[in-house]
Amino acid sequence: MREFKDKVGVVTGGASGIGRAIAEKCIAEGMRVVLADIEAPALQQTASELGGAVMPHRLDVSDGAAVEAMAEAVYKEFGAVHLLFNNAGVASGGTPCWAQSMASWEWVIGVNFYGVLHGIRSFVPRMLAAGNAGHIVNTASVAGLRSSAMMSPYCATKHAVVALSEALYLELKMAKAHLGASVLCPAFVKTKIGESERNRPAGVQANANASPEFAAMIRGFIEGGVTPGSIAEQVFAAIREEQFWILTHPEFDAILRADAEGMLARKNPEPMAV
Repeated sequence: MREFKDKVGVVTGGASGIGRAIAEKCIAEGMRVVLADIEAPALQQTASELGGAVMPHRLDVSDGAAVEAMAEAVYKEFGAVHLLFNNAGVASGGTPCWAQSMASWEWVIGVNFYGVLHGIRSFVPRMLAAGNAGHIVNTASVAGLRSSAMMSPYCATKHAVVALSEALYLELKMAKAHLGASVLCPAFVKTKIGESERNRPAGVQANANASPEFAAMIRGFIEGGVTPGSIAEQVFAAIREEQFWILTHPEFDAILRADAEGMLARKNPEPMAV
């Protein structure tokens, strides 16, 4: 897909970070944007700042019925969706996998994995039925390609998004669909992912004994990360080139290559904090 003017895009997690940058890029390309996010004040502020090409929609992506209702509303309003960005995500870490509360596991799985799956299930059948050219981008992470200690829910869900995205890509090819698919695997980006606790649902307690040193380290990496705008540019370049893998941080290539070679050599993983 190379032409975007007058097309419709849907962006989840669109009130800030990568989602907002993607929405800005959509608008710059002449598109109309459905901006979905769970944070109502931030959503309304972002929609106001981005202007009339944006339709804001408060959404909890972990709620499949809510995603389905949004898809129905979007098609009623616009009649089509051409670009779908399943981007919403949260992080929870700082403790070993066995010490993460079950409620935290369910929260992260609900947003990071089911959020993507709900987006696919609600929008892709409609996109296929319309027969228009289009593209789906699922946001995973470099943590979906290599695991890190103390981030088990995040890594597990991002690995799942990579697997789901690859299956989606192959299934669309088998169906000879006019839809492409990509998986976005960034490393550190200047976003609010390190502040995910602000969206922790009521009643879902934070992890006990989470390491403040670990949290501070992650915040430092994020603050030193690339801009969301640079990610959005790479995303649209990949859509134009029908490129599945969107690996935005080439400095991780050597690490990923060593991981793959180590696996094929049957070597045990080396413990790393991140």
